[in-house]
Formats: sequence, C-alpha cells, structure tokens
Amino acid sequence: MMLRSLLLVGTGSFAGGILRYLLSLWLKPQSEHFPLGTLAANLAGCLLIGLFYGISARNSSFSREWLLLLTTGFCGGFTTFSTFSNEGLALLQGGNHLTFAFYLCVSLVGGLLAVLLGYHLAG
Repeated sequence: MMLRSLLLVGTGSFAGGILRYLLSLWLKPQSEHFPLGTLAANLAGCLLIGLFYGISARNSSFSREWLLLLTTGFCGGFTTFSTFSNEGLALLQGGNHLTFAFYLCVSLVGGLLAVLLGYHLAG
C-alpha cells in the first residue's frame, strides 16, 4: 500500500513538474522582469487543488488514490513555494519593492481565492 502511494505521488509530481517547467518556458519571453511563470503555476495549482478537493468532498466515488495523485503529486509538483520565495528575494535584492509587494499580495490573496473558486466550481 505504501509503495503504491509513493508511486502515485511520484507520477503526479513528475507530470506536474514537467508542466510547470513548460509553462515557465512559454511565459518567460513575456515576463523578463516579473516571475509570471511561477505566479501562473501557483495560481493555477491553487485553482486545481480546490477543484480536486471539492470534487472529492462532493463525490464519494472519487478515490483517495486519485486525490493523492492529483493533489500531493500533481499539484505539489506543479506549484512551487521555494521558487516563489527565491524570486521574491531577488525582487527585494534588486530594489523592486513595489513589484515584490504586488507579487506577494497577488500570490497569497490570489492563491486563496483560486482555491475557493476551484472548490466552488466543483459543486
């Protein structure tokens, strides 16, 4: 059972990590001075995790294994707190205090709202 759970998380993380990387490559030309790829991945991941938990809460046939694969695995691999923190620090070190404040607020408030939206969309 534990091996199966590890494989589910690993598979989801693999797919999520690749998708996050591709999204960052796609958005990089449009966002030279702002971490748009990380913001987009984190907000989309928040929306998805809210959607997945909402579906799970409203649908008893949605298995714990699917939830593990999609939330801990995929969303965990797709979103990134460490990159968000590193890019935030880089903005501060570069003297971009207003951009940092905007990034922080949009990431935190937007993330919470995206989870809430995803949860409600599942209903």
